[in-house]
Amino acid sequence: MKYVILIHADPQPWGHPTTPLTAEGRAVATDDLAAMDKEFEALLTEISASGELVTAEALAAPRESTIFRWRKGGASASEGPFAEVQEQLAGFFLIDVATRERAEEIAVQFAGPGSPAELRPAFVWE
Repeated sequence: MKYVILIHADPQPWGHPTTPLTAEGRAVATDDLAAMDKEFEALLTEISASGELVTAEALAAPRESTIFRWRKGGASASEGPFAEVQEQLAGFFLIDVATRERAEEIAVQFAGPGSPAELRPAFVWE
């Protein structure tokens, strides 16, 4: 089963990794951030080796985006960002796992100070 792990953040300035750039992340001790980074790298190594990590991508700043909306008469484009929220989509990881439980075991480790993670199953086409 494929799942996408969506990483949201409000880093100022925008960059990756997001945690040290958020207010919550800046409040974490440097040694603790280093330990979190080491644990995350171990997770990425594990799911890469097991074949569970399909792909991942960090996203550019929301101001770089363009949205296309369908309007009567055709589509129109406008510049971003578009969400009326502070947190924006910062990146994603696509995983392919045997069960939802395994997806949750992995996804919970993606949440960090100021960077919540959302787990969403891929749509199954029938």
